[in-house]
Amino acid sequence: MTPPVRSDPVHGFSWREVVAGLSVALVLIPQSVAYAELAGMPSHHGLYAAALPPIAAAFFASSPYLQAGPVALTALLTLGALLPLAQAGSAEYVGLAALLALVVGVVRMLVGALKAGWLSYLMSRPMLSGFTSAAAILIVSSQLPGALGSPAPDGSVLGRAVWAIGHPTSWEVASIGLTAVTVLLVLGGRAIHSLVPGVLLAAAGGIVFSSLTGYAGAAVGDIPAGLPRLTLDLPWRRLPVLLLPGAVIALVGFAEAASIARVFASEDRQRWDANREFLGQGAANLAAAIAGGFPVGGSFTRSSVNRLSGGRSRWSGLVTGFSVLLFLPFAGVLAPLPTAVLAGIVIAAISTLFRPRELLRLWRLSRPQAFVGWGTFAFTLLLAPRIEQAVLLGVVMATAVHLWRQLRPGLVARREGDTLYLEPSGVLWFGSSPAMEDALFARLDDEPDVRRVVLKCSGLGRIDITGAYSLAEMLDHVHRAGLEMEIEGVPEHARRILEAVGVGTHKPPAS
Repeated sequence: MTPPVRSDPVHGFSWREVVAGLSVALVLIPQSVAYAELAGMPSHHGLYAAALPPIAAAFFASSPYLQAGPVALTALLTLGALLPLAQAGSAEYVGLAALLALVVGVVRMLVGALKAGWLSYLMSRPMLSGFTSAAAILIVSSQLPGALGSPAPDGSVLGRAVWAIGHPTSWEVASIGLTAVTVLLVLGGRAIHSLVPGVLLAAAGGIVFSSLTGYAGAAVGDIPAGLPRLTLDLPWRRLPVLLLPGAVIALVGFAEAASIARVFASEDRQRWDANREFLGQGAANLAAAIAGGFPVGGSFTRSSVNRLSGGRSRWSGLVTGFSVLLFLPFAGVLAPLPTAVLAGIVIAAISTLFRPRELLRLWRLSRPQAFVGWGTFAFTLLLAPRIEQAVLLGVVMATAVHLWRQLRPGLVARREGDTLYLEPSGVLWFGSSPAMEDALFARLDDEPDVRRVVLKCSGLGRIDITGAYSLAEMLDHVHRAGLEMEIEGVPEHARRILEAVGVGTHKPPAS
């Protein structure tokens, strides 16, 4: 099948972008309100975070499909970063959320400007799998009180969920029904086709149900009409405590956007630029900050809707943002929307984040990597709400496992007659060369009657200067023992450095 033609990002604006942008906006409006609740923000601030960010991202983004705005994982990270600092929903909390978005935006803009997009690859797949799976549990837990209609007392996310589950007498049948129907609509619509507006149908149905039945459960409530007030009057004195969580959100939140953009670019056989995408996502967060929003990212659901609706240039995001802006004066229509519906929207949206099969598969593939994945999973649950600390610990564990493996190069040995063949693998550097020497001489001790040693180096990925000198010393020791030793399959990149330190084929000394 011929891949779709990508429109020029500047001159590609057409009716298709209008249709795609409007389609995304219809999903984004109820989603943004739901994610604002998840982030601990007043509902209308979710709309603020959905209006200007797509517009700002359109001028910088690399992917023609990626749609910026509130997303579940970033909303949870925001909640975790701010809960220890202020009461959720308070004016101080709102100011801190905007300042956090500013930090995220600046970090991403710096990464993009410095062409350091490779930083997004510092997070290993096992670490991300463990983190996102635990985050999915936390997100569902945060929504359980609203889904059950149970007003749980203040406490941790998991604590409130446990309380709500343990007090069935406080449950509301209507809330449970609304949540269940919402989840079925969203997931069922997604199963039928990505363009089926399950989120919109659930929100519209919830508003109609609430209006006609006089639903007495928790609802969105009054939403201020009008455009957001643009300001940088933020709690700057709290900036230092937001630098670390902001940097973590900037990188972790970008991983989702990067995976989306890479998949679409691969399917369309188009080039994707991580550095430019960092600029686009950075601009989106700066726009969210000045509009009174909270950190935003790229949404897989909305990006898929954008692509399937015919969007072929990044200007469809411009249409999405302006559509939300035009809706703001009429946002009061969302007032009767039950929060149980919002809980259902969030629960359905994060279903793809929970990856138990991937975590279980790690035990079969690699025990060290399973340690990273399950360790990050456990730390995320234990450290909630400060889950950004779990991300840092996950990076540390992944780095430690990598270094541990690099310190222990592999060595396969086999004997044929009086010849011992040794095939090292990994990286021979100053950290692993002692282990390589020990392994080599241990094998020689086990085979005292061999007369010839062949060292096959084709499995070595890199040899540094210390590793080269280590090889030279090993050759010298073997030579002194009266053995013949040869080196074969030296990687081309290592040939020059080995020759420089005098490594060659050693034959037995003259008798």
